[in-house]
Amino acid sequence: MSDWPHGWLTPDWPAPASVRACVTTRDGGGSLPPYASLNLGSHVQDDPSAVAHNRQHLQTVIGATPAWLSQVHSCDVASADVQHVLVADANWTDQPGIACAVLTADCLPVLFCDRAGTRVAAAHAGWRGLANGVLEATLDALQVPSADVLVWLGPAIGPAAFEVGPEVRQAFVEGHAEAAAAFVPSANAGRFMADLCQLARIRLAARGVNAVYGGGFCTFNDPRFYSYRRANVTGRFASLVWLAPARNP
Repeated sequence: MSDWPHGWLTPDWPAPASVRACVTTRDGGGSLPPYASLNLGSHVQDDPSAVAHNRQHLQTVIGATPAWLSQVHSCDVASADVQHVLVADANWTDQPGIACAVLTADCLPVLFCDRAGTRVAAAHAGWRGLANGVLEATLDALQVPSADVLVWLGPAIGPAAFEVGPEVRQAFVEGHAEAAAAFVPSANAGRFMADLCQLARIRLAARGVNAVYGGGFCTFNDPRFYSYRRANVTGRFASLVWLAPARNP
């Protein structure tokens, strides 16, 4: 069962009680088609006032302030900043009430927390960022032993829908030979179907992170989510994780 309205998802992971997280869907906002309705991306030519309304609604619902990023498929990780939009593809915080947030519409959103419930992070992992080490960079920024990290993989384009060229496969296999298992030949000669979640699990396991949950939601085939491959002009949904403010005794 979800704790949130509009069918938003609650990550199914054994996070501590101090850690809160959610994933928005397309429902619950004021954007008009083709962005209908809860588009949270400010870079997709949607009406800026609609995006501002949607973001304020999200903030009101979750009771935390999202730290938005300008995502560029990099491996840069920022300390979550609610006053400025930083150019990075992941952020982290140890401050309650600040939500690490990433926007996606087929790329893989990845949420992190430590077992003590004192640090959280969110990463935007398209295939380029994933291959270049955005998850590893996020782990480095958290400064938590790998055995103490929990990870949840959010909705992304699934292996039955994500066709890539041989250069994508090569980018992963060069660093991790076992990544070959995440690619199967497609119906089109010389191309492959790629499993982003499996690739993420392989790279996390190589860093000693084995408490990895989630996966299984395909943005391309699930109309609850925006998908860039399904509709080139589209919005973005958010995956967020934050520390709940301590309650007064």
